[in-house]
Amino acid sequence: MRARCLTKKGTIGICSPSHLADREEFRHILSEIRKRGFKVREADNLYKDTYGYLAAPKERADDFNQLAADPDVDLIFFGGGEGGNELLPFIDYDLIRKNPKQICSYSDGTTLLNAVWALTGLETYYGQTPYLFKNITQYDEMQFRSHIVNAEAKEHISNSMWQVQAEGKARGILVGGYARNFALLLGGRYFPIDLKKKYILFIEDADNFGVGYISAMLSHIEQHEFMQSVTGVIFGHSFEKGHKLLLERLKRLGEQYQIPVVYCDDFGHGVNHAILPIGRMAELDTEKNRLLYL
Repeated sequence: MRARCLTKKGTIGICSPSHLADREEFRHILSEIRKRGFKVREADNLYKDTYGYLAAPKERADDFNQLAADPDVDLIFFGGGEGGNELLPFIDYDLIRKNPKQICSYSDGTTLLNAVWALTGLETYYGQTPYLFKNITQYDEMQFRSHIVNAEAKEHISNSMWQVQAEGKARGILVGGYARNFALLLGGRYFPIDLKKKYILFIEDADNFGVGYISAMLSHIEQHEFMQSVTGVIFGHSFEKGHKLLLERLKRLGEQYQIPVVYCDDFGHGVNHAILPIGRMAELDTEKNRLLYL
């Protein structure tokens, strides 16, 4: 299931499931969004700091549900941080199913994006947050318009060199996001994934974590039966220290499961923020360095 597009004069709903929103900082961010012709709807508890570091889980979930219920809102847009998993018991999934709209985030947003798709069937979008509009690049804005505004993306447009660690072709449903969040979702009640289907897993991590940490997250995923349904892996983030070791780890992953594995810097916590649609059927071809949306 796909939601309607964000129109050129449509409304973007802003909430903050995972961090404490700074009113002054958001004033600039929302100004930049409005300059592009969009309207903005700020959720009621956006700037609350009930716990000192965050609003209460119910308050943050109420914001998400408020935007989901608002007929004028086309896109629910939010950033990362910590604590988005606290909202899962309070989200109105029936409301989302009956009122589908685009939902986009990244990093800690992985939890909500994947849970919403798994529990409602609604495709969600991984890769961007409102903060990018402080100084958005041409590539990032192209991605936003291609996926969110025009819904015309037929294939992934790269802005980096793909490094193939295991060759092959794969077809499956795109799922994934930030490594830790996705790993912790597996086996939980809010991610009832159908293991009879096939999946292309996209994973990324912030560059302040080392290869050992990333390997541990990958191992957690591998130890779940979900891995038997994975037909290909795309790893994407800006990783400097230990890059060679990471590529070797990804190569071992591909060899063990006999699936194609690719590294790129197109999405994640680097300079490029491509959008990947969670729940979309896709085809990965390492020979052509291509990811098609089907």
